[in-house]
Amino acid sequence: MSPLNASDAADFVDELARSHLDAGYNVGRWLLGNDHDAADAVHDAFVRAARAVHTYNGGNARAWWLAIVRNCCFAKLSLRQRESGHQSFESATPAVAMLRAADDVEAAAEAGQRRALLAEQLRALPLEFREALVLREFEDLSYREIADVLQVPIGTVMSRLSRGRALLQRALGAASASEAIDGM
Repeated sequence: MSPLNASDAADFVDELARSHLDAGYNVGRWLLGNDHDAADAVHDAFVRAARAVHTYNGGNARAWWLAIVRNCCFAKLSLRQRESGHQSFESATPAVAMLRAADDVEAAAEAGQRRALLAEQLRALPLEFREALVLREFEDLSYREIADVLQVPIGTVMSRLSRGRALLQRALGAASASEAIDGM
């Protein structure tokens, strides 16, 4: 990609952010744990993208944008660590959209509990596994795109996804068994 003039660069960043705003916000929510910090990180990412548009050399613009969002999230996490002395994630559950309207209130409540349990267990995963799973399962990025965002080899992406899925499955199994025992 040839260097963009100032007007084209501004248009490029504006279109990129608009096109992938939801994806950036979603990644931010999962990495930071709350809506407010995610919105701040996406705003910071927009500013950084506008300042660094000259570094974009073609390729996958979405991956470039999400890498900037990710870096902004890590900057916020680092600030949290310095301010609190340790890493802490907010306990607020990100809003999970209902997949379908449920006629049966009991079925809807059970589905909501399963989604809340999934969100809770996903948030409990180590960050490197959580971010790989969010990018793949929620943002539908390819392995190559995830590798670009995380700046790691594809093999590392595959390993993180595999290990993350196994940890999540194990955690969900343990949580389900605990709930079954408590319900007796």
